[in-house]
Amino acid sequence: MGNCCASPASVAEKKAKPTKGKKPNPFLLANKRAPPPSSVKLTVLRDPTGADIGASYELGKELGRGEFGVTYLCTDRATGEAFACKSISKRKLRTAVDVDDVRREVEIMRHLPNHPNVVSLKDTFEDETAVHLVMELCGGGELFDRIVARGHYTERAAAAVTRTIVEVVQMCHKHGVMHRDLKPENFLFANEKETSPLKAIDFGLSITFKPGQKFTEIVGSPYYMAPEVLKRNYGPEIDVWSAGVILYILLCGVPPFWAESEEGVAQAIIRSVVDFKRDPWPMVSDNAKDLVKRMLEPDPTKRLTAQEVLDHPWMQNAKKAPNIPLGETVRARLKQFSVMNKLKKKALRVVAKHLSVEEVAGIKEMFQMMDINNDGKITLEELKIGLHKLGQQIADTDVQILMEAADVDGNGTLDYGEFVAVTVHVNKIENDEHLRKAFAYFDQNKSGYIEIEELRDALCDEVGPNNEEVINCIIHDVDTDKDGRISYEEFTAMMKAGTDWRKASRQYSRERFNTLSQKLMKEGALQLNSEDR
Repeated sequence: MGNCCASPASVAEKKAKPTKGKKPNPFLLANKRAPPPSSVKLTVLRDPTGADIGASYELGKELGRGEFGVTYLCTDRATGEAFACKSISKRKLRTAVDVDDVRREVEIMRHLPNHPNVVSLKDTFEDETAVHLVMELCGGGELFDRIVARGHYTERAAAAVTRTIVEVVQMCHKHGVMHRDLKPENFLFANEKETSPLKAIDFGLSITFKPGQKFTEIVGSPYYMAPEVLKRNYGPEIDVWSAGVILYILLCGVPPFWAESEEGVAQAIIRSVVDFKRDPWPMVSDNAKDLVKRMLEPDPTKRLTAQEVLDHPWMQNAKKAPNIPLGETVRARLKQFSVMNKLKKKALRVVAKHLSVEEVAGIKEMFQMMDINNDGKITLEELKIGLHKLGQQIADTDVQILMEAADVDGNGTLDYGEFVAVTVHVNKIENDEHLRKAFAYFDQNKSGYIEIEELRDALCDEVGPNNEEVINCIIHDVDTDKDGRISYEEFTAMMKAGTDWRKASRQYSRERFNTLSQKLMKEGALQLNSEDR
């Protein structure tokens, strides 16, 4: 995502026709975007600091990548102070609206007053090939990563984080700005310290608004979208909904509206049924649950405003909120995300063992070709170059995801065994024969199902002892027909689609948004409730 901020992730406004036999996506915009004029020199920023960033700053190592650009560590040549520079390639700004998104992001960051919990913009540069945004460096990592590292959040800690997020929302709304993309990934800690301030980043989807003004453009990240966004009739109240989703995650470890498909997520959001029965909710205070319920009110006219959230008794007494851990259930559920990934990695390794001699020979040859410096390991850059040489036109962000999926030991490189797994993932994961062999590895008693005991035995090394809750969570998520076991069809759905909502949320891109919301509208699924009319 990047250390300071992610690249603008505005949603495409292509009018896509649903393909036959393929379910369309509910999170779509319908207006067509015109390409920027190609006959004239493209100018993005209205008032940049200068044209030559190199004269003022020295660009260093890459910190992260987004759809349009790369974030680098950069150093002020005059003072030696470290910053983050987001360099946005003009070549990737394919439409006039793309250009407007970048321009608006810069203007909004300049428009907002200095705030201790909003990343600051120091300088802007524009040359012939790119726009460079020099921002405050946030080296403490993402909010959600810190949740996972802790394994749980106490109510008191969750209240402190929520207060920060809602204060940012309040400040934005006070100055006529709607963020439109609040999610844990868009909040970074300034440093590694426990007392580090939390900073809001990435205003790429933000927009200015006037009181009473309504918007129809579907933008944002599906899991955090308010129902009125899907209904294409919304205002600044959507930011409070998104903050409510984050609060729910802080308190229990999973999003309130989750499903295996985009359509399922949309339907869950529209239904707006919030589950307070499953652990650890019985341990959570009534005040906390009341606030979540009021922030996730489906009717935006009844939803709390940012100020009302801050005035809520739970927020007012944040320092008195229970400071006891929410228990091993939350820890297990957060850990489940990584464990689920290990289950898929293990299945890939099983697939790799059943490759033919010819397939193994080909993979070995590929490995040697990609290992440019012959050190027996492949770096991310070598993987990108090698895949492109082989004609695999895979986006950089997808290569990063593949790298993370295959890098079992987490050292940032792939050895030969890990490379086999990632190669299988790229080329063979659709192969039914290979998937059946992987399924058979887990289905030890040949019953045609992976049962809880078989899953426990297969993953004992990955999850260790006392893993009952983790295993139950995996079964719960993969077992879609709820018969207490995993069928071959459910196994292949997991292998192909994934059940890690955090990874899935990062993979939504403008090209993947299509016309499912229109389909749901026709079916009546997104119609306004009678009280909304």
